[in-house]
Amino acid sequence: MSPSNLFKPLLLLALAAVSGLGGGPARAAGEAEPGAGSPDRVALWPDGLAPGDKLLQEPMRLVERSADPALPDRYVTHVSEPWLVVYRPHRPNGTALLVIPGGGYQRVVLDKEGSALVPAFVEQGGVTLFVLRYRLPGEGRDDREAALADAQRALRLIRHRASEWGVDPRRVGTIGFSAGGHLAARLGNGFDQIVHPATDAIDGESARPDFQLLVYPVIDMAGPDAHPGSRDRLLGPHATPELQQRYSMQTQVRADTPPTFLLHAADDDAVPVGNSLMMFDRLRRAGVDAELHVFPHGGHGFGIRGTAGLTTAAWPRLALDWIAAQAVEAAP
Repeated sequence: MSPSNLFKPLLLLALAAVSGLGGGPARAAGEAEPGAGSPDRVALWPDGLAPGDKLLQEPMRLVERSADPALPDRYVTHVSEPWLVVYRPHRPNGTALLVIPGGGYQRVVLDKEGSALVPAFVEQGGVTLFVLRYRLPGEGRDDREAALADAQRALRLIRHRASEWGVDPRRVGTIGFSAGGHLAARLGNGFDQIVHPATDAIDGESARPDFQLLVYPVIDMAGPDAHPGSRDRLLGPHATPELQQRYSMQTQVRADTPPTFLLHAADDDAVPVGNSLMMFDRLRRAGVDAELHVFPHGGHGFGIRGTAGLTTAAWPRLALDWIAAQAVEAAP
């Protein structure tokens, strides 16, 4: 059974909070209208559930944290059947971004690091966004690789159906925020890691992103810059030093890690800027093309909305220009 059938009443309640907005903002905020002419939801796996997984005992929970219907701030937990929400531009430029929101591996935020990207990236940038609702560790499953399996599957699915969405299969990248940045880095470093059995032709596609953007990402799991919440949720509260090192993404960088755009605020007191600095250093030493932007102010979790009056507000334009440069460099 698909998430849309199983949890439709919850979604309708959430969408009621954003009804009455104008056409453009409503598409950006609501799950049901991700963009003109596009499917609103795409299941990742053929039968809804990933191979070998089972429905969680607790149903999916969708929570709205904002009192302002013009600025929804929802998150979801207890995802049994992961899916994508597709935001399609009227004039696609051929570039696709798999968006991996954060939430400390405890929740998946839907708007601050998902639907709020639509005006800059979809409507102005012409990029097709695929926002991932992935399975979380510690919710009735003892599988820290479930989220990586969902990210691999999502990237392969986008590439497999690229022509349907007006996407160039050689221009499929990722953008991950906070703990979602950790998951994006896991995909970039471990795109060929076998974490689930092949199920169909989609799994024959490459899961390697053509490029990746890591925004205030969780990278380190072992040192003083580690984010304890993300580490404990993913690895458990008593993870060995060896396990912490294995999931510290700077230690997993390889020569074929995708070109990387890193973005952080120097005053981030939740996920310190040292995470991006050490990732940039390892990428540079591995010979991977990388670009790093550190802004003085912004804190953590600023996304698109939390940059008013700050130089940090320039980041979407910088990101789009960098993405365009990757397409030029990859051209034959």
